[in-house]
Amino acid sequence: MHRYSRITGWGMYVPERRLTNFDLEQMVDTSDKWIVERTGIRERRIVGPGETTRTMSVAAARQALAVAGISPKDLDLIIVATSSPDHLLPTVATQIQADLGADDVPSFALVAGCTGFVYALVNAHQFIASGAYDRVLVIGAETISKAVNWDDRTTCVLFGDGAGAVVVEASQTPGGLLAFELGADGYQWDTLMIPAGGVAHPPDREMIDKKLYTIRMNGRAVFRFATRVMTEATRHVIAAAGLTPEDIALLIPHQANLRIIEYAAKKLGFPMEKVMVNIDKYGNTSAASIPLALVEALEQGRVKPGDNIVMVGFGAGLTWGAAVWHWQPISSENEAILVEDWPIPQALQTGWRRVRTRAWNARVAVSEKVSLTLLPLYAWTHRMRKRMPRPSLPRPRLPLKRE
Repeated sequence: MHRYSRITGWGMYVPERRLTNFDLEQMVDTSDKWIVERTGIRERRIVGPGETTRTMSVAAARQALAVAGISPKDLDLIIVATSSPDHLLPTVATQIQADLGADDVPSFALVAGCTGFVYALVNAHQFIASGAYDRVLVIGAETISKAVNWDDRTTCVLFGDGAGAVVVEASQTPGGLLAFELGADGYQWDTLMIPAGGVAHPPDREMIDKKLYTIRMNGRAVFRFATRVMTEATRHVIAAAGLTPEDIALLIPHQANLRIIEYAAKKLGFPMEKVMVNIDKYGNTSAASIPLALVEALEQGRVKPGDNIVMVGFGAGLTWGAAVWHWQPISSENEAILVEDWPIPQALQTGWRRVRTRAWNARVAVSEKVSLTLLPLYAWTHRMRKRMPRPSLPRPRLPLKRE
């Protein structure tokens, strides 16, 4: 018998402390307008005393277990996606297991940057589909604020803390994970990184003096990478699932930058009404980004039974991943009746869907090639504009105040 996976529980946790753009104006040379225009972020959540990746994960997990109606002891596996564990050793996953009271449940952490949750979700499905496990807890959690250089205005405005969790269970009903794509471009591993703190550069005085324990990022390279893989991966998984863009109810992208999200949506032909965006409230929470957006989408009623959703992300490594998920599908008995009683309409619908998918794929692929071709021209035009002398405008005179 074929085994499917189904998300039966979900939960999230974000710290109470809000760090707004106006707060950052007092810390570095920046402004609310500058941050909003370039990132779409207005505020982010920052951990308070005693809050860590571990504590946030436990809070989100308990919510997810409550929604699923199961106890921690009912779990077969715990997977935690994070790049900011409480300790390098041991894994934060076993600490979370102990706090939950999930006695003897195997637990491990997975590091794939901001793509971590998609990687973990696919792993959970594979364990279920193979018959190894029936219930898997998947957590995406980050305390990125501890790795931010608060003197670097190019990165400190981006990141926030939080955790999201889902319970994935085995099901006999067709649905769940319909298609996925995982990838990595290791040649660009140093595009987004923390230079020191690991075995390649253990903690020392230089690490402290030069703040090498904080995030370094090549923003332009990340933007080029993200806009390409977001569109390509989304296009690939929708086609692999035998669907078209019209069949997708909601796109849930990694919340890294609103401009990246809008660019990808435009290339894919997705109206922003079909895209989940909450970056304005939380900033980039790395591996917690997609589960936080998923939970909020569920709370807002934007994901309904029978919907197809796409989760897509990119991150340090450089990694990327996308997954098509069919949410709470109809029963397998009803689906069997539809196929057996109406074979000709079903076949025609499937054939027409494939034609539309191929046409959409071709259009997006051509659009991507044109964009890549014109990119050097855009860059050259931008440089020329900078070199052109700006006309001096007369300063406006303010009315004199009368005594």
